[in-house]
Amino acid sequence: MANRRLTKTSVDAIEALVGKDSFVWDTELRGFGVRTSPKGVKSFVLQYRMKGKPARRMTIGGFGNPWTVETARREAERRLIKIRQGLDPVEEERLRIEEEARREEEEAQRIADEARRRADAETFAFGTYAETFVDVYLKANWQDSWKTAEGILNAAKPHFDKSIRDITRADVVQHLDRYNDRPGMKKLVHSTLRKLFNWAEDRGDIERSPIDRMKAPKAVAARRRILSPEEVIAVWHAAAELGSLWRPYIRLLLCTMARREEVANMDWAEVDLDAAMWQLPAERAKNDQPHRIPLNVLALSELESLAVARKGFVFTTTGKTGISGFSKMKKALDEKMLGLLRDRAAKRGEKPESVELPQWRLHDLRRTGTTNLQALGVPVEVTEAILNHISGTTAGVAGVYNLYRYDPEKRSALDKWSKQLTILVRNADSPLTATGVRRSGRASK
Repeated sequence: MANRRLTKTSVDAIEALVGKDSFVWDTELRGFGVRTSPKGVKSFVLQYRMKGKPARRMTIGGFGNPWTVETARREAERRLIKIRQGLDPVEEERLRIEEEARREEEEAQRIADEARRRADAETFAFGTYAETFVDVYLKANWQDSWKTAEGILNAAKPHFDKSIRDITRADVVQHLDRYNDRPGMKKLVHSTLRKLFNWAEDRGDIERSPIDRMKAPKAVAARRRILSPEEVIAVWHAAAELGSLWRPYIRLLLCTMARREEVANMDWAEVDLDAAMWQLPAERAKNDQPHRIPLNVLALSELESLAVARKGFVFTTTGKTGISGFSKMKKALDEKMLGLLRDRAAKRGEKPESVELPQWRLHDLRRTGTTNLQALGVPVEVTEAILNHISGTTAGVAGVYNLYRYDPEKRSALDKWSKQLTILVRNADSPLTATGVRRSGRASK
């Protein structure tokens, strides 16, 4: 097919050949031409030769939108200039395509990385991860204290508003410093965070705990707080002002010397009112040992006062979990106790405003009861059996060979404590010793 000056009219007039491509070359710009396929598809091409190399042909673009004869000619001229400069358009195009492919790959990787970062940010955000830690680990392994640990982690969420993978040692130190005025709580916070980060490290979610080898805060001296007889009286009567659910709960803590969570999650299936026995299963006991707690007269009276269906949790507001909200309850209890203590002081002719209520915890009721048992002459091994302690006379070799559980002795001791409490709270004005035990030993009769 004869070469010609390429114009729109001349290109339109080119006819396709059967079975093969045909080429028409421009008579004005050497190497610039039109290729026509057997199906009549036309495209602009540029044929050239680099020095010392065979001829090459490259496609500029299809005839029509966007390439016209004029725009295709200008592109051919631009590329011929580069050819004269020693730049191969085909190689340039290959590099351009590779670069474009590389950019597309990088963009796809960036998008994938960003999606992964967003997913990780959600999964490993301290708040989300702490909730997983509570559900998966704490509830199964810290049955008596997981709620306390959960509260500690909830309080830490605003401070650790980032991924656990980004939390530094300095972040933890800064958070712990907030508890410098509460050394006991500081140690507990450190212990909870240490377990969380160790758990994350064991699972491979972080490379290393940010507080690895950090020294734990100094141990707090053992608490020695024992409620005075006046305070025991105030606890007993103030509990009655907190309603029909908290009253028996608080009084049972005092009567049985059981732990806060043990009583809070008491189930009617564990209680035999006829046999006056509470069977605490091993999975709910702090030392993983089943514990039989004889129910004395006062404890039975409080349980029988509950006007509820005797099924499921004994103390519950939802029917699905044991009671909670101890901080709010304790604050109300302290306020009512102080009022009662000041009223009693006024009746004795003392100045009510001089009466104070030193800080105390619900756990101090266990120590108070234990001290009174000792004052009542209860043997140490029986007291430890009541507390479900494995220490002293029940540890080591003795704990292996002496499997006696002291049920009769525990019942006798708790009955003595019940009688002592009854005398104390019903005849509160008679003389007492420092522990509340009456002189002349009448409490044990």
